[in-house]
Amino acid sequence: MFTFWSGNLALDFAGTVGHRDTDRQELVGSPGLLADWVTAAGILDEPPVLDEHDHAQAVRLREAVYRLAAAPLRGRARTAEDVAVVNEFAGPAPVRPVLVVGGTGELRLSRTGTMGEVLAVVARSAAELVGGPDAARVRECESAPCTRLYVDTSRGGSRRWCGMRECGNREKAAAFRSRRRPPGQ
Repeated sequence: MFTFWSGNLALDFAGTVGHRDTDRQELVGSPGLLADWVTAAGILDEPPVLDEHDHAQAVRLREAVYRLAAAPLRGRARTAEDVAVVNEFAGPAPVRPVLVVGGTGELRLSRTGTMGEVLAVVARSAAELVGGPDAARVRECESAPCTRLYVDTSRGGSRRWCGMRECGNREKAAAFRSRRRPPGQ
């Protein structure tokens, strides 16, 4: 259900909206779905209990992250408001891993926390991306109508799609069919 192909946690979170420019697909449209994303992303071990306020705050951060990362790609200026939103959420302490002693004495890592701490992790990831050296490597998937963003870490900076599983395979199959079509069809 969720994809984690972008190379950056904040962009993965921004990618919880598909097809932003056409038939918008909301993947975390409820507190329960948002809680599922938090655990699927590996931020917390167990789904947090969230309410509508938590959900609204997460969506507010997600949209600011997307606008900040996508602005240069779309010829737009980044806004002070979006910067302020990311900075606001980056302020609290993030989720911290703790060691837990199991029943037989073994140690294991446990990640628990509040939604504010989760959003701090996402916001810090966004701040480090858009304010760091990888900002110039952010790309938008070239497979319409996908609008996912990703960090292009390919050797020549030539990655075209958010991922091969969906967009890359679809584009390659379409190109293959086009080459196989007889002329004039």
